[in-house]
Amino acid sequence: MKAQRPPSVDRLLGSPLLAGLTERHGRASVVQVVREQLEAWRAAAAGGFELAPFERACRDRLEARAAPRLGPVFNLSGTVLHTNLGRASLPQEAVDAVAAVMRQPCNLEYDLARGERGDRDGPVEELLCELTGAEAATAVNNNAAAVYLMLNTLALDREVPVSRGELVEIGGAFRIPDIMQRAGARLVEVGTTNRTHRADFAQAIGPATAALMKVHASNYAIEGFTAAVPEAELAALARERGLPLIVDLGSGSLVDLSRWGLPPEPTPRQTLAQGARLVSFSGDKLLGGPQAGLIVGERELVERLDRNPLKRALRLDKMTLAALEAVLRLYRDPDRLAQRLPTLRLLTRPLAELQALAERIAPALAAALGPGASVQLRPCRSQIGSGSLPVDRLESCCIAIGAAGRASGAYPERLAAAFRALPRAVIGRIEGGELRFDLRCLEDESGFVGQLAALVV
Repeated sequence: MKAQRPPSVDRLLGSPLLAGLTERHGRASVVQVVREQLEAWRAAAAGGFELAPFERACRDRLEARAAPRLGPVFNLSGTVLHTNLGRASLPQEAVDAVAAVMRQPCNLEYDLARGERGDRDGPVEELLCELTGAEAATAVNNNAAAVYLMLNTLALDREVPVSRGELVEIGGAFRIPDIMQRAGARLVEVGTTNRTHRADFAQAIGPATAALMKVHASNYAIEGFTAAVPEAELAALARERGLPLIVDLGSGSLVDLSRWGLPPEPTPRQTLAQGARLVSFSGDKLLGGPQAGLIVGERELVERLDRNPLKRALRLDKMTLAALEAVLRLYRDPDRLAQRLPTLRLLTRPLAELQALAERIAPALAAALGPGASVQLRPCRSQIGSGSLPVDRLESCCIAIGAAGRASGAYPERLAAAFRALPRAVIGRIEGGELRFDLRCLEDESGFVGQLAALVV
């Protein structure tokens, strides 16, 4: 039965459903939503007021407000280290370490042996030096910050020559020339896009030069008539002129990936051995850890970085440090690294395992989608990361879903939206008029299949 006018807010709050919602969400939130829904009812001029639909609308709105905006998804996009999906998943050791320091006080900047203030980067510095052969190390909140800190410390109001072929742009329109300008360093472009020689750097060095810089092209490749100055040769030139060579490795891998049949990437240890005095790299890409920018190199230079007031603004919090330390410890056991580090485990999954997985879950997908969908298994190639070895691909297997017996039209987009609306969103890619799920990153098979009953297309 409809009432001509709604009850007062106080009377509405006394209804059994809204009273229960008050217990769960708090009185202030419920009052706000009730008032918003009343305003919506008045604006709609819907006629008589019905209590039950009004209560349900309030409940739905409160539950939507209470749902976390940040949550886990199934990454079936075909990109393992996906920037938009959080890049590297962390091992259980890192998750446990983060939980431990979140629940209680910890010795973040307290030296237990001496009983006095300590260095927050100390635990990870020790591990980074062990794993890279560096004299010292420091850590900031991402690799862009690491590059910024190095340039601001060593080259404020001075010049830094960089090859034109290495003036990279990474995700989010982050460009090396822009970060150099913001850091207060003056970029001197040398060479050409495809060919740069030692002589180009030598001619660019002058009284205002602070350092030479090399940027590893981890997110693109130039092929054909090309030339670049090797690190060892550039380091020798820098030493001759009394300058430091700083190298930005970008993704940065601590181990030789070719051991597992993956494309090789230069490691910080190799780069330091070739004469670089500072090397920066990411913690959350090929290294497989949390977001961080890591800098290793000569002690005198690292100490200068640590004395820069910007270091405090860019420093890591206790959760990130705990996770990073736990991940770095796994590298002490390289024989089991591919099993214990999620990033490496996903990158090295055998093709036969992925094909068997596809054969198991394809029937469940077909049953959930009904006869209007065509569900097929296809070979595909996974991308390691949009900013990490994007040119190289890994043999993989995907499930391709299209419209059965007719033109696809808007079906793939509608289907993709339905999968994103599941309790744990499923992220695929649309290609060739189909929604495709690359199974390389699917490890929770039962969780994926178990929520298909909730799919509404």
